[in-house]
Amino acid sequence: MNNNWYTLAVSDELDTPALIVFPDRVRDNIRNAITLVGDPVRLRPHVKTHKSPQVTRLMLAEGIRQFKCATIAEAEMLALEGAPDVLLAYQPIGPKAARLATLIRTYPGTQFSCLIDNESAAADMAALFAAAGLNVPVWLDLNVGMDRTGIAPGREALKLFHTAVRLKGIAPEGLHAYDGHIRESDPLIRAQQCHAAFAGVLDLREAIAEETGIEQIAIIAGGSPTFPIHAKRGPDIQCSPGTFVYWDKGYGDQFPDQPFRPAALVVTRVISLRGETRLCLDLGHKSIGAENELAKRVGFLNGPELRPVGQSEEHLVVEAGKGHTFRIGDVFYGVPYHVCPTIALYDRVFTVEEGRVTGEWRNIARDRKITI
Repeated sequence: MNNNWYTLAVSDELDTPALIVFPDRVRDNIRNAITLVGDPVRLRPHVKTHKSPQVTRLMLAEGIRQFKCATIAEAEMLALEGAPDVLLAYQPIGPKAARLATLIRTYPGTQFSCLIDNESAAADMAALFAAAGLNVPVWLDLNVGMDRTGIAPGREALKLFHTAVRLKGIAPEGLHAYDGHIRESDPLIRAQQCHAAFAGVLDLREAIAEETGIEQIAIIAGGSPTFPIHAKRGPDIQCSPGTFVYWDKGYGDQFPDQPFRPAALVVTRVISLRGETRLCLDLGHKSIGAENELAKRVGFLNGPELRPVGQSEEHLVVEAGKGHTFRIGDVFYGVPYHVCPTIALYDRVFTVEEGRVTGEWRNIARDRKITI
């Protein structure tokens, strides 16, 4: 194993801060996800992590046909690349519903769907879609413990399903259950928690079948932490991890049982020496996901001893210790703790192959709007 796999042969050619991506690792991560789930037809990867047409093409090339996204721009990016099936994993409220209707009319080659979690929102969007001559597939968004959106599996969810069947303009497609709150490092405990949260989803599907006679109710389940658990379920359970494609230090440290490797790094330089023990790097809030505590924003592959002590918009001050030999201009390669919001800070990534920058990939879906 090459411990310096990340090092650029000519680092002076790349201005910093910059985001670099390793296409070979991206391909490996995609293939490992397919191996884990058994068949690409069961994968519905979330594109919020990469926001990239090029990564979408790599997924399509591996046989993935179903995708999940969080914004209209991400949905349009997928349609531009010819993705056949796109779920907007969001309940479109207000102008977003109108934008979704426009998206559906503009890209007839893609089947779009969205989430619902309450009757009034479902009725409003159904009226809008019906007026536009559309009948949009919808997934019941189930709250299995994340407590962010969704309706609890049970009688109210069953009632919402019946309502969706009756409303003109929408058609129930299946159940959506995101269990992002389950982050236990121990895979056995994580599996127990996942199964417990998922039990209500299966009960609801059975109740729907009994009351409606509809037995082919698909389920979209989980994110990256519970991906290996849902991957072992039946062929009618779709899995929707997102972070796997680039991976990051947060999930890498927390879930070493998963077969993915970091494929996206931030590159930064020392721009100032602060006394005998500290360095200032050009890696501020605008260059790395900063929602975590300071100690859990970035880890440096070639400087694991560096300890962040302060950060502002354009600067990161780190403690290097007495006697360090770092100089102004030295380059560090960092693994983001949370790669998803980090990607959203860059309009492009630089691809690196065999130690050299070979091109650029645009993160076009980082914008809130592409054309619609």
